[in-house]
Amino acid sequence: MLLVVAHSRPARRDLRNVCRAHEDCVVRQFGRAALLSWTEFAAFQALRLYEKHGIDVQLERVVPFEPADAPDDVRAAARAYEDRDAPSTPYARFASGRDLPAPDEMRGTDL
Repeated sequence: MLLVVAHSRPARRDLRNVCRAHEDCVVRQFGRAALLSWTEFAAFQALRLYEKHGIDVQLERVVPFEPADAPDDVRAAARAYEDRDAPSTPYARFASGRDLPAPDEMRGTDL
């Protein structure tokens, strides 16, 4: 998918117009940003915005994140944390004393 982020008011207006006029290539719209399908037509629309607004339009390639993309211990930690007894327990306290990755350990590790 393509992520298009509009940083100026005119770029946001034109992004909204593109999304309204070409709904078939819009996966999701988030106000100042939109996810467009991975098609040549969507790339054409994104590039039109970039040509018109320059650095006020940011274009990124987005790859969907699947649970299998995360390490086993991170998936297990998320599963265990969501099954906790007290919903108000912060993860750091929950993980303490268990065989789960610490929050600081996960923050410093790239996927």
